[in-house]
Amino acid sequence: MELKRVVVTGIGAVTPLGNTAEETWKNVLAGKSGAAPITHFDTTGFKTTFACEVKDFDPTLFIDRKEARKMDPYCQYAMAAAQMAVDNSKLDLEQTDLNRVGVVLGIGIGGMHTFEEEEWNYERTHETLGPKYSPFFIPKMIADIAAGQISMKYGFHGPNYITSSACASSTNALADAFNLIRLGKAEVMVSGGSEAAIYPGGVGGFNAMHALSTRNEEPEKASRPFSASRDGFVMAEGSAVLILEELEHAKARGAHIYAEVAGCGMSADAHHITASHPEGLGAKLVMKNALEDAEMKPEEIDYINVHGTSTPVGDISEVKAIKDVFGEHAYELNISSTKSMTGHLLGAAGAIEAMFSVLSVENDIVPPTINHEEGDEDPEIDYRLNFTFNKAQQRTVRAALSNTFGFGGHNACAIFKKYVD
Repeated sequence: MELKRVVVTGIGAVTPLGNTAEETWKNVLAGKSGAAPITHFDTTGFKTTFACEVKDFDPTLFIDRKEARKMDPYCQYAMAAAQMAVDNSKLDLEQTDLNRVGVVLGIGIGGMHTFEEEEWNYERTHETLGPKYSPFFIPKMIADIAAGQISMKYGFHGPNYITSSACASSTNALADAFNLIRLGKAEVMVSGGSEAAIYPGGVGGFNAMHALSTRNEEPEKASRPFSASRDGFVMAEGSAVLILEELEHAKARGAHIYAEVAGCGMSADAHHITASHPEGLGAKLVMKNALEDAEMKPEEIDYINVHGTSTPVGDISEVKAIKDVFGEHAYELNISSTKSMTGHLLGAAGAIEAMFSVLSVENDIVPPTINHEEGDEDPEIDYRLNFTFNKAQQRTVRAALSNTFGFGGHNACAIFKKYVD
């Protein structure tokens, strides 16, 4: 069976750097940080009091006000990003076989806000009123509902589900969407991820693990991947959605093609519930698997959007893996962690970083890794590598590789390349 080619024809995003893909891309190239004091809840007593929140988002621009009240914020973000991606793709729904259009999203946590809100209501009222819960509690909270809501809005009858593999979730979703199209199971897939976990349980839970930065005095400088003073990741929220499309289907309707999906890889560390393997064994394997799937040589990659969370162990192990897989070519690559600006969107991280990779390929520019200062070098990191520190760099980007690694040792990787007919 001959595999079909898959291209990206639409993008949409709601992020800490902007409520559109265009605004987000402009701000990431400018090296702007989305970190600021948390506004979603009172952080008194919390070790971390800042995050990368979505700002000035109005769900009613995309969803009926009554329906929006039935959706958790993570679902609202996904609905908005999906609408912008569908609109951006210029897909004519009246001329499209909706049975051949599906939705696969990556959701790491799901409706945390809804869960905490309902538990608060229960604690407040159960002694006098008994256990009272909203009839929308479950359908607001469950992680799969965003994919379902998108399909219902547009009448997409193709494959519809979510993937959940912690911080690798949305890269796994994109890999599934890619495979569904190239195997002929669908012609168009709406794929990406969404997350909204900046609430007491999310921040408190990650604080208890010592996973978050506590640089409360300088939030915008807290995410500093590959710097010696890094002290943890910065939690973020938002959504990014890509429209993946079978090449001939896209060409037949004259779609704008951002990039081609070249291949995807997956692996497991099989090492620890939260920490990456110190030698990057799973990271090495996932990149090798992606290159093999894409039938590409390491020398054909020009840019790696790394997982790069700004954690002490993770950044080192990823650098080791890159050097092992790419050898001498590692020194010809541009490497950057856009989490230095967006923060870590957890289950949605892979989607926004895939979008950045696609736009880098299309525009021949690499976004920076911000917040690195002279003298803040880690002796375990090889600074002969080009981490694209502090300023975007213009260069030809024939292909970009995007890494995501999740708690539980889940690793997923996607490669995007310039489309050539």
